[in-house]
Amino acid sequence: QYGIVLDAGSSRTTVYVYEWPAEKENDTGVVSQTFKCNVKGPGISSYESNPGALAKSFDSCLNKVKERIPVHLHKNTSIYLGATAGMRLLRLQNETAANEVLASIQNYFRAQPFEFRGAQILTGPEEGVYGWITANYLMGNFLERNLWRTWVHPYSKETMGALDLGGASTQISFIPEDSQEKFNSTLQVKLYGYSYNVYTHSFQCYGRDEAEKRLLAFLLQKSNTSSNVDNPCYPQNYNTALMMKYFSGSLCTQYLRPANYYPNQLVNFHGTGDPGLCQEMVSLLFNFTACRDREDCPFNGIHQPKIKGNFVAFSGFYYTINALNLSGHFSLADFNSSMWFFCSQSWAQLQFMLPKFEEIYARSYCFSANFIYYLLVHGYNFSAETWPQIHFQKEVGNSSIAWSLGYMLSLTNMIPAQGKLIQLPLKPSLFAGLLIFLTATALLCLLFLVYLCIVSRKNISPVEHVFIPE
Repeated sequence: QYGIVLDAGSSRTTVYVYEWPAEKENDTGVVSQTFKCNVKGPGISSYESNPGALAKSFDSCLNKVKERIPVHLHKNTSIYLGATAGMRLLRLQNETAANEVLASIQNYFRAQPFEFRGAQILTGPEEGVYGWITANYLMGNFLERNLWRTWVHPYSKETMGALDLGGASTQISFIPEDSQEKFNSTLQVKLYGYSYNVYTHSFQCYGRDEAEKRLLAFLLQKSNTSSNVDNPCYPQNYNTALMMKYFSGSLCTQYLRPANYYPNQLVNFHGTGDPGLCQEMVSLLFNFTACRDREDCPFNGIHQPKIKGNFVAFSGFYYTINALNLSGHFSLADFNSSMWFFCSQSWAQLQFMLPKFEEIYARSYCFSANFIYYLLVHGYNFSAETWPQIHFQKEVGNSSIAWSLGYMLSLTNMIPAQGKLIQLPLKPSLFAGLLIFLTATALLCLLFLVYLCIVSRKNISPVEHVFIPE
């Protein structure tokens, strides 16, 4: 069987195809990603003024999906679209436009051969929890096979926290030390018959793209001129002209909008490549005073329990770390030195440093790295000691770490609230010891039998042939 999920993010839409054996519909340990396709063009929220043009952008990916899934299974294949922070912002800014975008999507998919199950705008906590489910599902933290190839709950295996950085929002999700303590942002999730109290929070306007727009709007506000602005986070000698509506037209930058706001006015940004000043400017995007030095409240007045255990950081986190030529997990000192080195490079030098050079991303990696530093260290309270517990990862096997898989598993009821799991009657360590003991005993018995056979043969006297004379 197949399932299709469209992750409609703020900057782009990604199509995922998932597959699992039909005879094991509820055997959730076998779902795997078999295809991924990036829809050409921007995110769906960018089509607010022309929702009719949205449908055409899906054609290329959908045609490839039709080829991947056998024709006779098309009508039984569910397809879901989940929109995230870009559409959450559009709904707040212009609910009519958001509804028109969703209506255009529904009209398009109802004409497709698949079973369309609706287009939905996810809440921030939903996005966070689905990402947490995906990460732990792919890493085998919910189920594992025992000796009899039966799915069982892993013995004493800890779940991982999930850190997701999108274009318009960022999410943190993990199980706190005291999982029974109730926070406003704690959700109880039931998976395979087990309950998990997951703390999750989504910070709107703290996605990578929206955070950078806030920086640009802030730099313009601080500048003496409205036409030429220095940007310490852009590489040395990099120059670009951006329309004011690009960064000041967002709901996230409304409070920074100048009195003489002209949407189509061009603003020239000049990169100075100053790592120290870039850090200083990025720190101003966070409100650290709202918490009044409370340990359980890092920034913006949001209550957060103390971080615990290992975390996987994906999406925007991974791509920025990859640009800095880092991977997996590493020390905070290594991250800082790589970030400082990267931010000191000129625009000409950067073109030889990046494996894949695209202007719109290359110019912003220095900002992204500084933003990630402030978010993780001063926002979420990771320290030099706990930083190595963060694993920056894009996928597990061939499956992307994204909220889409957790979303599909939940919507297809492939994660039962109560599951009958076959549990081992003994602890795995005791069971393994007993198995070794029984195997050794059986081998000794076999050796003893072989020994008895050899000894008994030696004790039998040879047969005498008596010849009787005729």
